[in-house]
Amino acid sequence: MSPIDKTQGKQLANKRCIPCEKGAKAMNREEAEKLLVELNDWALIDDAHLLAKSFHFKNFVAAIHFVNKVAAIAEEEKHHPDITISYNDVGLELSTHAIHGLSENDFILAAKIDEIKI
Repeated sequence: MSPIDKTQGKQLANKRCIPCEKGAKAMNREEAEKLLVELNDWALIDDAHLLAKSFHFKNFVAAIHFVNKVAAIAEEEKHHPDITISYNDVGLELSTHAIHGLSENDFILAAKIDEIKI
Protein backbone atom coordinates (compact mmCIF):
# COMPACT_ATOMS: atom_id res chain seq x y z
CA MET A 1 0.00 0.00 0.00
CA SER A 2 1.41 3.39 -0.94
CA PRO A 3 1.49 6.28 1.54
CA ILE A 4 -1.40 8.72 1.41
CA ASP A 5 -0.57 11.93 -0.46
CA LYS A 6 -1.95 14.90 1.52
CA THR A 7 -0.81 17.44 -1.08
CA GLN A 8 -4.25 17.32 -2.69
CA GLY A 9 -5.65 18.71 0.57
CA LYS A 10 -3.60 21.83 -0.09
CA GLN A 11 -5.15 22.00 -3.55
CA LEU A 12 -8.61 21.71 -2.00
CA ALA A 13 -7.76 24.53 0.42
CA ASN A 14 -6.84 26.73 -2.54
CA LYS A 15 -10.20 26.21 -4.24
CA ARG A 16 -13.33 28.29 -3.66
CA CYS A 17 -16.75 26.98 -2.78
CA ILE A 18 -19.27 27.47 -5.57
CA PRO A 19 -23.05 27.32 -5.27
CA CYS A 20 -24.51 23.98 -6.31
CA GLU A 21 -26.43 23.93 -9.55
CA LYS A 22 -30.09 23.05 -9.34
CA GLY A 23 -30.43 19.31 -9.74
CA ALA A 24 -26.84 18.60 -8.66
CA LYS A 25 -26.34 15.22 -7.02
CA ALA A 26 -24.67 14.54 -3.72
CA MET A 27 -21.46 12.52 -3.73
CA ASN A 28 -21.70 8.80 -3.24
CA ARG A 29 -19.58 7.05 -0.60
CA GLU A 30 -16.81 6.14 -3.06
CA GLU A 31 -16.43 9.74 -4.27
CA ALA A 32 -16.45 11.04 -0.70
CA GLU A 33 -13.86 8.50 0.46
CA LYS A 34 -11.47 9.61 -2.31
CA LEU A 35 -11.55 13.18 -1.00
CA LEU A 36 -11.62 12.17 2.67
CA VAL A 37 -8.03 10.87 2.53
CA GLU A 38 -6.92 14.40 1.67
CA LEU A 39 -8.17 15.77 5.01
CA ASN A 40 -6.88 15.50 8.57
CA ASP A 41 -8.99 13.27 10.83
CA TRP A 42 -12.42 14.05 9.36
CA ALA A 43 -15.00 11.26 9.31
CA LEU A 44 -17.85 10.33 7.02
CA ILE A 45 -21.09 10.00 8.97
CA ASP A 46 -24.62 8.88 8.12
CA ASP A 47 -23.68 6.70 5.15
CA ALA A 48 -21.38 9.44 3.73
CA HIS A 49 -24.00 12.20 3.83
CA LEU A 50 -22.09 14.20 6.43
CA LEU A 51 -18.46 15.13 7.12
CA ALA A 52 -17.57 15.60 10.80
CA LYS A 53 -14.64 16.40 13.07
CA SER A 54 -14.25 17.10 16.79
CA PHE A 55 -11.74 19.49 18.34
CA HIS A 56 -10.59 19.79 21.96
CA PHE A 57 -9.14 23.00 23.42
CA LYS A 58 -7.51 24.00 26.71
CA ASN A 59 -10.50 26.16 27.70
CA PHE A 60 -13.71 27.81 26.55
CA VAL A 61 -12.00 30.98 25.28
CA ALA A 62 -9.67 28.98 23.02
CA ALA A 63 -12.66 27.05 21.66
CA ILE A 64 -14.49 30.29 20.88
CA HIS A 65 -11.42 31.77 19.16
CA PHE A 66 -11.33 28.69 16.92
CA VAL A 67 -15.06 28.93 16.19
CA ASN A 68 -14.64 32.59 15.24
CA LYS A 69 -11.91 31.62 12.76
CA VAL A 70 -14.14 28.91 11.30
CA ALA A 71 -17.01 31.41 11.05
CA ALA A 72 -14.84 33.88 9.14
CA ILE A 73 -13.79 31.22 6.62
CA ALA A 74 -17.37 29.96 6.29
CA GLU A 75 -18.66 33.48 5.61
CA GLU A 76 -15.96 34.07 3.00
CA GLU A 77 -16.83 30.78 1.28
CA LYS A 78 -20.59 31.23 1.77
CA HIS A 79 -20.71 27.62 2.96
CA HIS A 80 -21.47 27.08 6.63
CA PRO A 81 -20.91 24.15 8.99
CA ASP A 82 -23.15 23.10 11.83
CA ILE A 83 -21.20 23.90 14.99
CA THR A 84 -21.63 22.55 18.51
CA ILE A 85 -19.74 23.92 21.48
CA SER A 86 -19.50 22.26 24.87
CA TYR A 87 -17.10 24.28 27.01
CA ASN A 88 -13.74 23.35 25.44
CA ASP A 89 -14.98 20.88 22.84
CA VAL A 90 -16.12 21.92 19.36
CA GLY A 91 -17.86 19.70 16.86
CA LEU A 92 -18.14 20.60 13.18
CA GLU A 93 -20.47 18.93 10.71
CA LEU A 94 -20.46 19.71 7.01
CA SER A 95 -22.98 18.87 4.34
CA THR A 96 -24.51 20.67 1.42
CA HIS A 97 -28.07 21.22 2.53
CA ALA A 98 -29.29 22.11 -0.97
CA ILE A 99 -28.47 18.60 -2.22
CA HIS A 100 -28.99 16.71 1.06
CA GLY A 101 -25.48 15.29 1.10
CA LEU A 102 -21.84 16.02 0.41
CA SER A 103 -20.37 18.12 -2.38
CA GLU A 104 -16.83 19.20 -3.11
CA ASN A 105 -17.63 22.40 -1.19
CA ASP A 106 -17.73 20.44 2.06
CA PHE A 107 -14.24 19.09 1.45
CA ILE A 108 -12.93 22.52 0.39
CA LEU A 109 -14.21 24.06 3.62
CA ALA A 110 -12.82 21.16 5.69
CA ALA A 111 -9.40 21.62 4.06
CA LYS A 112 -9.47 25.33 4.85
CA ILE A 113 -10.44 24.57 8.46
CA ASP A 114 -7.53 22.09 8.65
CA GLU A 115 -5.19 25.02 7.94
CA ILE A 116 -6.29 26.94 11.05
CA LYS A 117 -3.45 27.01 13.58
CA ILE A 118 -4.76 25.63 16.85
